[in-house]
Amino acid sequence: MHIFLNRLGAAFFLFLPMLGFSSEPPAATESLTVSTAWLAEHLRDANLVLLHVGDKGDYDAKHIPGARYVSLDDISVSDHTGKGLMLEMPTADDLHKRLAALGINDESRIVVYFAKDWVSPATRAIFTLDTAGLGPRSALLDGGLTAWLHEKRETTKAPPAAATGGTLAALQMQPRIVDATFVQAHLHTPDYVVIDGRAAAYYDGIDTGMGHRGPHKTGHVAGAQNLPFSTVTTTDLKLKSPDELRAMFDKIGVKQDDTVIGYCHIGQQATEMLFAARSLGHKVLLYDGSFEDWSNRDLPVENPAKKAAAK
Repeated sequence: MHIFLNRLGAAFFLFLPMLGFSSEPPAATESLTVSTAWLAEHLRDANLVLLHVGDKGDYDAKHIPGARYVSLDDISVSDHTGKGLMLEMPTADDLHKRLAALGINDESRIVVYFAKDWVSPATRAIFTLDTAGLGPRSALLDGGLTAWLHEKRETTKAPPAAATGGTLAALQMQPRIVDATFVQAHLHTPDYVVIDGRAAAYYDGIDTGMGHRGPHKTGHVAGAQNLPFSTVTTTDLKLKSPDELRAMFDKIGVKQDDTVIGYCHIGQQATEMLFAARSLGHKVLLYDGSFEDWSNRDLPVENPAKKAAAK
């Protein structure tokens, strides 16, 4: 699907509903997260698939019982030669194989949690599941492993039992991924807002991001707004309240019915911001190539720091 969208560009997106793809708003906040209490109560459910996202060494040392380890390489495609892009969405058939290998089937209730203090890899996993059509059956553990450990809940070093039984039907991929052509076409389109999810220092041109090809351009996609990914959670890494999040999106001009297009360095951090937008009922789209792709294409960039220095 990702390759198909890249070839046809923005025009194809307009016809997705005609091809049977849902463009309905996402579910409400309650279905996007589960509490530690909920997980503790359902930990032994036969249909629960619990995914630990983080460092493999940390997983081996301590994880929630029954959790399966998943790295972002397990559910994405990256070109480590330095010639292509990182962390791209797999094709439908490829992603199906990857998800089935994690024990996900048609009856699964999937809960993803992050280890330590790094939320965005887990929201990238959630975004991938939503793109695969499994969004209604997927949720993030609010507060992650940190919250679980704070409550002194059970952990283990033991690997989970091998996945058995159940089949995963062909994925009903959702139109969540867009390319540079689509972003360009919608930068000033009513009902769409392009948001840079990186830290403000990168957006403002104070720092320059580094890609595997070398430094990115300095600044941000011309016309994009900024809502740093790390600002959508509380100090204990739980999703901020709907009122707090709405105020943040209102501040940068996002209206209730707007579709939010997010990007970051390579397509990971922005998913944390998009998760927050989705929790408010927004339709969300990810520019998967993100600023690395935008820079490589030499597309228009604004650099506030450079403008300020010139005054």
